[in-house]
Parts: sequence; structure tokens; C-alpha cells
Amino acid sequence: MADTVQYKLERMVDELDDLERKGIFTRQEIAEIVKQRRKFEYRLKRPSPLKQDFLAYIDYETQLDSLRRLRKKSVARELEKQGDKRKRRNKKSVSDFAGISRIVEIYRIAVMRFKGDLELWFRYLEFCKDKKNGRMKKVLAQLIRFHPKVPGVWIYAAAWEFDHNLNVSAARALMQNGLRVCPHSEDLWVEYLRMELTYLNKLRERKVALGEEKENVVHDYDMLLDEERRNDDGSNAGTEVSEMKVDLFQEKGLSILQTIYTGAVEAQPSSFGLRKRLLEILEATDLTHSEEMHKEMLSDMKRDFSREPEYWDWLARLEMIDSKSISDMSVTLALPQLQKAIQVYEEALQFVPSPMMFNLYIKFLMDAIAPKGGENDPSKVSSPTEDYISHLLVVYEKADMLGCMTEDLACQYVSFYLQLGRFDEARKLADRLCSGKLSDSEKLWILRASMEIKSFTDDTSAPSKDDFQYVLGLLRSALTKVSISQAEDLWLMALNFFAKQKKYLDKLVEMSLISVAKDGGSDDGFSLSSAITNFMLQKDGIHKARKTYKRFLALPHPGLALYRSCIELEVNLASVGDKDCLANARKLYESALATYGQDVTLWQNYHSMEIKLGTSETANAVCWRARKTLKNSAAFVPAPDLY
Repeated sequence: MADTVQYKLERMVDELDDLERKGIFTRQEIAEIVKQRRKFEYRLKRPSPLKQDFLAYIDYETQLDSLRRLRKKSVARELEKQGDKRKRRNKKSVSDFAGISRIVEIYRIAVMRFKGDLELWFRYLEFCKDKKNGRMKKVLAQLIRFHPKVPGVWIYAAAWEFDHNLNVSAARALMQNGLRVCPHSEDLWVEYLRMELTYLNKLRERKVALGEEKENVVHDYDMLLDEERRNDDGSNAGTEVSEMKVDLFQEKGLSILQTIYTGAVEAQPSSFGLRKRLLEILEATDLTHSEEMHKEMLSDMKRDFSREPEYWDWLARLEMIDSKSISDMSVTLALPQLQKAIQVYEEALQFVPSPMMFNLYIKFLMDAIAPKGGENDPSKVSSPTEDYISHLLVVYEKADMLGCMTEDLACQYVSFYLQLGRFDEARKLADRLCSGKLSDSEKLWILRASMEIKSFTDDTSAPSKDDFQYVLGLLRSALTKVSISQAEDLWLMALNFFAKQKKYLDKLVEMSLISVAKDGGSDDGFSLSSAITNFMLQKDGIHKARKTYKRFLALPHPGLALYRSCIELEVNLASVGDKDCLANARKLYESALATYGQDVTLWQNYHSMEIKLGTSETANAVCWRARKTLKNSAAFVPAPDLY
């Protein structure tokens, strides 16, 4: 290793002498450069060098070369003041090329070491392209050899040939080879079409700029499309080109698009995204007979994707393309485009009567009903939208009738009635849906129960006994079907609703005990038992809260979150001098550790409490027990001793 590094450093002697002779770096600076390069070279010669080692070396050499160029300019200005005789010292020499060559060599070694790192490869390519050192073709060939299945590699190589090397034939060959290797890449097909149309457009602009009778660019394009034509004598080219018009370019563009479209459809018959992108290119290009091609592509898409909801949604929104935007459709409700879009959706329901299709249809109508300001409140829309509101309700009913009503659609259905201010109808609808196929829907039960509670809360008059009984029965039905983690907001709403009704609040607590016993307590996240304990603490004080949490702790699996909440409650009171609370906190810790003895954080909190509120003996005892109990005792970090 040392001999190899020394050999590389010795090869730098000419470069370093040249830098010193030109006055760019001093001897001390050169010594520091050698020191840094030796360090980097030893890193690269390790058995397993890291990618970061190569990048750090490259960054250092890049900054060093930038500094060299700045120093060289400064020296050149000084030489101008001293006269022409010393200008020869500023001529290009070995030091002007050595830095770039060294960076290229580091990149070469790096990409050979990390052949699968595409980011490193592209960084190498960008460097070569920026410095124009003539290595782009070689590096691109290596990258294609190692990563022929990556479409981006072919696209990058073709883009460089087309934009920088100005070699259209090579760019076309790369794209075609890429399509043979990666026929299922949408990006390759799209970029190939864009490249061909861009080149054709450049030829057309050149023809117009130079005159139709002075350039045979059409003939040149034909030659580039078929390399075999280079063997033709081209004797009749001049007379034929003189009769060509600009429309010929449009015809050729359409021919190119048809050829690429046919190949793309054969390679990816089930790719709807590719069809959309090709159609967008056709619409953005001025080609002869493009209307016929447009109709053909739409016909093919309907034939191949008539069972895909995404296709119908795209087709319907395509009808709105002439309006300002989908979000501003409320401004153009009277336009026939919206009616055509609705007709497309209605036709789609005949082909694909699925929940996804209804969801897309409803979303489209909701965008149309929404006011221009962006507030999604149908009750504030203008009168012309009432017909579309009625139509939207009909769509919801059709979804329910065809058995396509999902949980999300049902919640949207009920919420839409609420937005319209028709609470009674929303209430009846929620009751009907919860009693039908969606009886196990958690979201729907939560929506129904929260809607009922909110209605009584917003009412100016106090709820009657029958109202409380009705809400309690509804909550019992809802909470038995919904998991605790999903019903966090509903439980909190119910606690606040029954806060002043001791009889019903006790029944709600009994329901919570049954739910926790059924589902078990939570170790993290929302804890129902902790929420009820904190609620009782704020409402009735510590004694009621302590009595409540003891009932929860008596259950089979109360959960770590409850232990933490109760410990925090007792420790807060113990910190103000209540020694009984300290004893309760210790009991809680012991009970929690009996189940969660491998929880490092629990042991650390216990030790921290003893240091703050206990004695040195109790703190040391907890620390000793933790180290003996924990399997990973190294993870236990005792709190600093305050004694």
C-alpha cells in the first residue's frame, strides 16, 4: 500500500514544481497539498474504501483547482504590469491539466468500485460535460453497459448526443436501442417522440428562415431517418425539394407520431398513462390531419380501457379543458362542457358500476358545486347549482341502490346533507345506513354519534332525560362496534356531554371498563382509561381519580400508558410534599414493572423519581435492580445523583 501511494505522489512532482515555478503556490502550501493527497490516497487504498472517501477527495481537488485558477489570474495581472518578457510563464503547462485529469481518474476508480451507484455515475457525467474533456462518450458507453435496464440512462445519453454533441443519428440510435432493451418504459417512448418532433420542428424553422428553395433540409431529414439513403446519388433531390411546402413537415410529423404510437401500444397495451402522455403531445403539436389521429387514439383508449374508472374520469374532465380550470367550474356551470362531462360519467356507470367510479363522479360534481372562493359549502352556492346538487343526491342514491356504497361514500353522503343544513334527512340517512350493510362501519358510527351529540350540545334548550337516554343507547351501539383507538374523539365528546349527569356518566365509565377489558389497554398513543382518569381528576379531584384508575388497573391488561399517566399524577402531587402520593407512585412503578420489566424508560423514570423525591438508598436499590433485571443493561443510563 505504501509503495503504491508513494509512487502516485512521485508522479505529481512535475505538476507541483510547475505550480511553484509559476508562483501559484508557495513551498509550504505545496507541502500541505502533498500531505492532504497522501491522506486521501491512503484512504482509497484501504481494503474497503467508502464512497464518502472518494467524494471527499474529489471535493478537495475541485476546490484546489478552483483556487489554482484564481491564483493564475492574479499572477497574470501581475505579469502584465512587469512587461511582455515574463508572459511566457503564464502559458499553459502540465499544472493546468493535471487537476482535471486527477479528478477524472478518481471518478473512474469510484464508479468501478461502486458500479451500481447511479448517482455517482451521473455526477461523473456532469463533471465530464462541464469540463468538456472528451470523455463523455466513453463514460456513457460504460454506464450503458453496466445499467442497460435503466431507462433514464438511455434518455440521458440520447439527450447529450442531441443537445450537446449535435448528433441526431446517434441520439436516435440510442433511443431505439433503449426501447429494445426497455420496451415497457413510458418515459423512453415519450422522450423518443419528443426528440423526433423537436428535431423536425428545428428543420422546419431552418427551412422557413433560409427559404424553401435554398435548403434541402427535408431530404437531409429523410437521410437521417434511413441511413441506407446515404448511398443514393441524390441527383433528383434539388428539383424535388424545390416543390415541397412547409406542410410536408407536418405530414412527416404525423407519420412519426403514428409509428411511435403504434410501437408504444404494442409494447405497453395496458398502460393508460402512456396513452395520455402521447395524446397530450399530439394536442400540443401542429400536425396535418391531427384530428383524425386524435379520434383514433381516443377510440383505441375506449376500446382498451372502458373497464377502468380512471379512463372515464380523465375523459370527462377532458370535456372541461376549454373552461378555465376544474377548480373554477362553478363559474361556467351553464356551459355545455359540464353537461357533456356528466354524460360521460353516466355512460361510465353503465360500463363500470363500481365504488371507485362513483367516488370519482361525486368528486367531480363536488368540485363543480363548490363556490369560486374555494369554500366547500353547498349551502352558499348560487341558484344555478341547485340542479347539480339534486343530481349529486341522485348519484348517491344510485350508488346505494347498486350496492356500491362504501364506508367513505356513506360518510360523504351524510356529511353532504349536513352541509346543506338538512339535519333531519342526514339523521335518518345515517340511521338507515348504520342499520344496513354498513352496520360495522366505524367511521359511520362515529359520524352518527358525534352528529347527535353535537346537535344536543348546540341546542339552546337543555337536553331532556329521553335525550340523554337516546344518546347513551346510541353510544353503547357505536362504541361496541368501534375500537378504542378509532373512537378517541367520540369518547371525549361523550365525557363532556355527560359531565353534569352523574347517573349517565357512571354508566359511561362502566362502558369504558367493558371496552378496555375487551380490547386491552394501550401501551402508547390514546389511552381511554387515562383520559377518563384525567377527566375525573379535573371534575371531582384526586380521590375520585384514584378510585377510577384503580378500577382500570384491576383489569387483565390495563396498558403501560395508564401506568405512566397514574404515576405522573401521583408524582406531581408528591413533589409538593404529599408523602402518601410518593408511596402510591412506588406501588404503581412496582406493579408496572411486574408486567413491563424490560422497559428501559420505565426503570430510568423510576430511578429519576427516587433521586428527586426519595433517598440515596432507594435510588441505589432501583439502579441495582434495573441492572440485574434488564437483559440489555447497557441501555440503562442512571440519572445523575443529586445527593
